[in-house]
Amino acid sequence: MVDNIVQFFRQLPAKVCRSCGHEIEEQHECYTNQCENCNNQ
Repeated sequence: MVDNIVQFFRQLPAKVCRSCGHEIEEQHECYTNQCENCNNQ
């Protein structure tokens, strides 16, 4: 069981863009699957 929810979110791996593979600079628990560059194309 997770003792501290903040610790849980800190341990999540970085998200990567599903289109280009670059790391997404967003919160890891967000729903975004594409980086800002790919979203704007």
